[in-house]
Amino acid sequence: MSAVIRHIHYNPASQTLTIWFGPEGRRYRYFNVPETLYEAFRSAESRGRFFNQSIRGRFDCQLAGPSEQANQRWQGLRSAS
Repeated sequence: MSAVIRHIHYNPASQTLTIWFGPEGRRYRYFNVPETLYEAFRSAESRGRFFNQSIRGRFDCQLAGPSEQANQRWQGLRSAS
């Protein structure tokens, strides 16, 4: 697991790779990512290194807003503190 990359998700129908970064959970979507690249990313020894070498700057991407479910979890964690 990477300290910078917290979670990844892939949608094969749309070829969209979603990556959550850092402790703050910034989420980016990368478009037109081949499934074979996702599989290699998923099993990479270093996801951070793989991201920098094979994904960063090679695909269109966009910052995604936090999901409603993530917002609810975050509020729950803050309330519990």
